[in-house]
Amino acid sequence: MTISSEKRSAAARGRIGVLTFHKCINYGSYWQSRCMVEGLRSLGYQPELLDYHCDDATWAEMRCAFQPTLPTRSSRGEMRDYGKKVRSFVEAISAMPLSPRFPLHEPDRAGSYDAIIVGSDEVWNLAHPWYGGKPIFYGVGMETPRLISYAGSFGSYSCHWGIDEYWAEQLKGFDAISVRDENSYWLVRGSTGREPDLVLDPCLQFPAAAQAQPGTDMGREPYALVYGHGFPEWLSDTVRRWADAQGLRLLSVGYRNGFADEQLLSAGPIEFARLVAESSAMMTNFFHGCVFALLNGKPFVTAPSEYRMNKVRDLALAIGASHRIVDAETDHAEIHRLLATPPLPRVQERIAELREQSSDYLRSALA
Repeated sequence: MTISSEKRSAAARGRIGVLTFHKCINYGSYWQSRCMVEGLRSLGYQPELLDYHCDDATWAEMRCAFQPTLPTRSSRGEMRDYGKKVRSFVEAISAMPLSPRFPLHEPDRAGSYDAIIVGSDEVWNLAHPWYGGKPIFYGVGMETPRLISYAGSFGSYSCHWGIDEYWAEQLKGFDAISVRDENSYWLVRGSTGREPDLVLDPCLQFPAAAQAQPGTDMGREPYALVYGHGFPEWLSDTVRRWADAQGLRLLSVGYRNGFADEQLLSAGPIEFARLVAESSAMMTNFFHGCVFALLNGKPFVTAPSEYRMNKVRDLALAIGASHRIVDAETDHAEIHRLLATPPLPRVQERIAELREQSSDYLRSALA
């Protein structure tokens, strides 16, 4: 099927609802949501984010946004900066195509769609602190003739734990199912007997929106970006020494890290993309930190926390970048080398292969 015929078919089908974690105060959640809807729109579809609401989830999200590094509490000054960050997110989220708001626990009020795509993000993570175990993310109660998952993930929920029959039955109800990591692949296969497709996160699949062009208006000295929090001391010390030797400042974006030279706690999602594009390298323990480093061809190292290990490990394995994951046994000289070396051409070639594979899945799922 050609793109032009896809567009004609899409116009005939009408709206596509995208069900994901689009309201989280998190750079990755925002960008995967935006890249998904803009990518679908570029193919001629008419997507909108399903704008569910839940007071409890909103309060939990706000608590996390203002106190992200508990048990270490934010200072008053930090909370002011986090408040600016939240306002930037609210503004950016409101600019995306949103459905009429409906209650999270009443999915039947979402309205009818010609297709609903569930994912990306860890939408099936039964251990998620406020969205875990919400039936809507398994398609329960949604009014559509075609229920699809794109890059769905169980996040920190291990494939060794298994899921009970109720959730397995909901997954069996999907007309087409794909995941973004091997951990989720085995959970779906083990519980349903189906072989889900492995596809790219929307930021890698539809990178145009997220690849900010480096600008000239920021006037910053050369810097390396720090994205995440709770880094082990062995890594922060090693990166600090590397930055000093290179004459680079360390800028911490979105979260406070005391070893950095500058704390950019108020940065919104658009500024985040620009900061990555203009950086010399990145140190991160977040999944989308790795994704954005890859999008921009930046040198990076990652030491993911236990909560994020499944996502980061499986991405790195899928694209041939497992050497970017470092631990306390990694030689300091190797960490310094990785921070000075961009991803190898074979990594980008593998991403291109997975992009084509993901496009094939979407074409088939939405046909």
